[in-house]
Amino acid sequence: MSRLSSESFRRRLVPMRGRDPEEGERASTPLELLFDLVFAVAVGTSASQFAGMAADGHLVRGVFGFLFAIFAICVAWISFTWFASSFDTDDWLYRLLTMFIMTGVVIFALGLAPMFHSIDQGAHVDTRLIVIGYVVMRIPLLMQWWRASRQSSDFRLVALRNIRWLSIVQAGWVVFGFVSMPLAVTVLIGIFLGACELLIPVLAQGSANGTPWHPDHIADRYSAFAIITLGEGVVGTIATSQDLLGGAAGDDWSWNAVAVVIAGIGLTFGMWWIYFAMPFGIFLQHRPTYGYFFGYGHILAFLGIAGAGAGLHVLGLYLEGDSALSETTAVALLVVPVALYLATIYTLHDVLIGRLDPLHLVNLVVTGGLLVAAVVLAAVGAPISLCLLLGMAAPFVTVIAFEGGAHRWQDEQLQRLSAES
Repeated sequence: MSRLSSESFRRRLVPMRGRDPEEGERASTPLELLFDLVFAVAVGTSASQFAGMAADGHLVRGVFGFLFAIFAICVAWISFTWFASSFDTDDWLYRLLTMFIMTGVVIFALGLAPMFHSIDQGAHVDTRLIVIGYVVMRIPLLMQWWRASRQSSDFRLVALRNIRWLSIVQAGWVVFGFVSMPLAVTVLIGIFLGACELLIPVLAQGSANGTPWHPDHIADRYSAFAIITLGEGVVGTIATSQDLLGGAAGDDWSWNAVAVVIAGIGLTFGMWWIYFAMPFGIFLQHRPTYGYFFGYGHILAFLGIAGAGAGLHVLGLYLEGDSALSETTAVALLVVPVALYLATIYTLHDVLIGRLDPLHLVNLVVTGGLLVAAVVLAAVGAPISLCLLLGMAAPFVTVIAFEGGAHRWQDEQLQRLSAES
């Protein structure tokens, strides 16, 4: 009986030889969507921790912690996502190893609060639990790469190189997390290791064959993670509005509370609309050599989305009177991430399409004017509700331009790319 069971398990294993990058109808799997939800916890924790530190007046330290957290979240998600696009077998072993990676994400998320607290106290940056989470994530990922190296002769070299460089960089993070160092040294080593993380795909590929990632699948995966991250804006809106509306009773409908609800949902919706007006899957089909730029360039977009959600948290604390920040700073903490997001999306679009749309420059100037006006009005003491509504209006400059006719230019460029390829 045990022999029969063992043979059955072996038969159910699918050889990890690499997926077909041209297979049709390749979308996110249910397992991948579940995987994303675990990361949503990490994004939400980072935003709430940052909002608390900023409200206490420790803005610079909070920004440092938030940047580190979002970068680490994005790198971990990207590392798994590109592997899955190339080698997902969806058999029992692949699912089991993915579950262990998700366990590492949970440990990582639990380590965010101690990390932010240590930065807040000005002590050694406590990343021990974060690093342990990364180790738990990477051991099963390395096992997945080892499996690919054993079962795919075409991608054996790139798989072995990924194992080597992931192991080396992870060893550096272990030293980073468990050796006490002055803050300045910690920052420098953290920047160096972060740069190494970004170089792993370059070092791993070298002269070897690239992995067989799927353009439509990658675009779909990034759009799913964008939605997960945008959800933090909705969470921020609810967290901000609940106390402003009279807490549990919910009977204090002030204009500021109404403006927060309108601006929070409107801003989130506008950012969503812009993202899904960009046919990134088609771009990657025609320009696959830009996969690295697309993949890691999105870190800034995800940072902008998560930062906007955190900014809504900060504004809520300010409006409740539980913040040491000025109105100008509170508004700026919402406006700056929105500007970063819009600039990143425009850059990704124009680089991937291979043309600079003059209308984009006009849109960015008008959008920038609205965002700057929101901060200036806050500085001169205008009602914060007005500043919020100006910030909300910023993404809709692009939405109105696109739906009003700018999509025709995009269609023309897509036809050009199709003809060229």
